Amino acid sequence: MIGIDIASVNRIKRMYEKFGIKAYEKFLSQEEIKLIKKPETAAGFWAAKEAASKALGTGIGASCAFHDIKISKTKLGAPKLKYKKKIRKKFNIKKSHISITHDEGFAIAVVTLEK
Repeated sequence: MIGIDIASVNRIKRMYEKFGIKAYEKFLSQEEIKLIKKPETAAGFWAAKEAASKALGTGIGASCAFHDIKISKTKLGAPKLKYKKKIRKKFNIKKSHISITHDEGFAIAVVTLEK
């Protein structure tokens, strides 16, 4: 299964300017927030979680929430994606793969799942 999403860096930046850390807490864990050094990264994480939920065929909602998906980084800085155990079991996920990029004010993420 595959999911893709695009996010406006300016939209995420304005959300943070208006609501502060509460904006990030809506869709990120404390560990994920520590990885955010610039708005592009936050927009990439938003797009990644949206893409991950789309790969499930659900989108963000009752079946899969933002906090059911965790983003981290490898030692080399590549993004890693992990679903909570209940989501992995429910959707029979064996492996997940993710790519995030940003340029000219947009962040894009693609997620593929192996079942």
